[in-house]
Amino acid sequence: MYFSKAFAPLAAGFAVLTIATQSRADDQLPDLPVLGAPVPSATSLQTPYTSLMREVIFLDNLLLLIIVPITLFVTALLIYVIVFYNRRSNPEPARFTHNTPIEVAWTVVPALILMFIALFTFPALRHQQIMPEADVTIKVTGLQWYWDYEYVDHGVQFSQFMLERDELADFGYTDDLYLLATDTAMVVPVNRDIVLQVTAGDVIHSWTIPAFGVKQDGIPGRLAELWFNADEEGIYFGQCSELCGINHAYMPITVKVVSEEEYIAWLERQGAEFASAPGWMRQHMQVAASE
Repeated sequence: MYFSKAFAPLAAGFAVLTIATQSRADDQLPDLPVLGAPVPSATSLQTPYTSLMREVIFLDNLLLLIIVPITLFVTALLIYVIVFYNRRSNPEPARFTHNTPIEVAWTVVPALILMFIALFTFPALRHQQIMPEADVTIKVTGLQWYWDYEYVDHGVQFSQFMLERDELADFGYTDDLYLLATDTAMVVPVNRDIVLQVTAGDVIHSWTIPAFGVKQDGIPGRLAELWFNADEEGIYFGQCSELCGINHAYMPITVKVVSEEEYIAWLERQGAEFASAPGWMRQHMQVAASE
């Protein structure tokens, strides 16, 4: 026990040094615009930056177009019944108990509406749930209350913690990004299929980036997957979306989408291994070496 206590400060200092080294490496990334972030007083979904999110917005608009007429129709029926079939307007109520045409209609019409919705919903679900061949594979582990990232093809690992308000400027963030910005970012290349293996080390967490249209629970002892392909370079924020304890609200996510060249350079600064690099990356590196 004494041995553990004696070396605890040394271990903590080593962890801080590791995080500081990672932060300095992040500072070498180009300035990126903040594209995926919540906006005060906004009520709609965030601007989409993946095909998955564009499908989500299409489905949301489609369902809105279906729900609004149904809601107005049902509201009109209720008003009609209230006005014309109250006790004063209709002192002698009808005694019938069934109306076959109406019963058939309120069974068949909703079924047809649901079938119409399914024509668009099932392809979108298939698009989300069928994993493509990964250009980049990252294992994400949710912990109370931070995230661990492992680039499985390169041996790069780091943790991601929320920045305090007085730390934002040191990392290049503005004050309005408090509770969103983190000390390190998950860096990925633009226009590449990113597959995330999501799990947790203690309780259930949920990794999500609203602008990408992805959300996946991380469950201890299980490995789930999600994928996305971001089509614009920038900074995107998310937060843990599964109640995971007292500091659940302080577990944000930062993703930086950069060019392929910047991504490879970032990996090199992390001391990455490239023996298992995917083909597209090896091709990039060969071209760079020949130049």
